[in-house]
Amino acid sequence: MPDRPDYPDPRKEDIIYGDRRISRPDVSLPDWEMPDTAYRPIPIVWFTAAMLGQLLALGVVFTLFGTSHGAFTIGTSALVTAVIGAWTWERGMRSASTGWKIATIAVLLVQFLLIGVAASERL
Repeated sequence: MPDRPDYPDPRKEDIIYGDRRISRPDVSLPDWEMPDTAYRPIPIVWFTAAMLGQLLALGVVFTLFGTSHGAFTIGTSALVTAVIGAWTWERGMRSASTGWKIATIAVLLVQFLLIGVAASERL
């Protein structure tokens, strides 16, 4: 039985960069190589943060001002929605595609309108 003649000798098959060695160049980088990467958030992150942030914030507003006049609840909710929308745009949504912009505005408006309808019975 032969000694596996197809098995490559690791010392002969390695790629050598100066005094450094890479055994599998297809799956690894040399230890001196720094990949050229940076953190790039994507629009779904900003969209989700805006949606969940507004959901929580409007829930708190509605709970805290549940017995006060409806106009106060609606006004506070509008202010919270505007702040979250501006924050989302500053984070990078302004450079996102039109679809993400439309979806973000729609979600912010729908959640605001739900609070507005719920608070309108106290007007």
